[in-house]
Amino acid sequence: MINQQDSPVTTETISTLVANVESALLGKERAVRLSVVALLAGGHVLLEDAPGLGKTSLARALARSLGCEFNRLQCTPDLLPSDIVGSNVYLPNTGEFEFRPGPVFAHVLLADEINRTTPRTQSALLEAMSEHQVSVEGETRALPSPFFVIATQNPFEFEGTYPLPENQLDRFMVCLDVGYPDYDTERDILTRHRSGDPVETLKAVTDGETILQLQEQVAAIRVDDAISEYLLAIVHASREHAELSLGVSTRGALTLYRAAQAMALLGGREYVIPDDIKELVIPVLGHRIVCRGSSSEGQRHKSGEVLEGILASVSIPV
Repeated sequence: MINQQDSPVTTETISTLVANVESALLGKERAVRLSVVALLAGGHVLLEDAPGLGKTSLARALARSLGCEFNRLQCTPDLLPSDIVGSNVYLPNTGEFEFRPGPVFAHVLLADEINRTTPRTQSALLEAMSEHQVSVEGETRALPSPFFVIATQNPFEFEGTYPLPENQLDRFMVCLDVGYPDYDTERDILTRHRSGDPVETLKAVTDGETILQLQEQVAAIRVDDAISEYLLAIVHASREHAELSLGVSTRGALTLYRAAQAMALLGGREYVIPDDIKELVIPVLGHRIVCRGSSSEGQRHKSGEVLEGILASVSIPV
């Protein structure tokens, strides 16, 4: 277990953050935990599901709990790259240009319905998500730190959507579906919304500086050689699988490695265990592989089945 006295930020901070978000989102425990894992690992989150299931509420609840600068970007077909990163504006009174930052200049950016905007505009987020910077008219500008993107998208079969290309999907650490709540949970949700949206009452339980300290602790989590071999066996099995036309890339392997470190910290451990890898394989790798002959609609379901088969075939280290 992590020594709470030696650690500048204790795991109690993480537990408080998770509990705070879950208090406003009943029945979404898995989505909350995995979103926090991505945050701790310095990654980004893609939430995919039908409208009205809590994707935007989860993003807003996380932003409110962090107490960081938050911007929301509503993606539409007419959105331009400059609407995201900003642009230089000419000032007639001074005869000079002034940079007006776009919504990407925030600690937490919610890109709502990202697949409703065009691929050209989607690509404007690539540099920001990969390098935490943007280039505008030849000048590079650093983004605030930490920088965390939560994007939501509707399923591909919905009218007016543009599927994200593989290089854009690869920038998201985890891809999650929120899912329908069960009967009892949905009844509780109705009761809790009688007096308003619970997300609006959330208070910040941490800040950006604390998140940066936690991210440093994630990088220090120990990964045994046997765990690394287990991870690589899963990755290489995906590249040799008969039902896949595209296996997991090296970036995907590195992403799973870092996410497993964050999962260990979330569990209060200084080391990664096989269960960390197993829990993360589908949300971290499922959107990075391509199945042969599958439509966009069936791709995600089929990729999950393939990865479950790979997990069952790879020996778990003792």
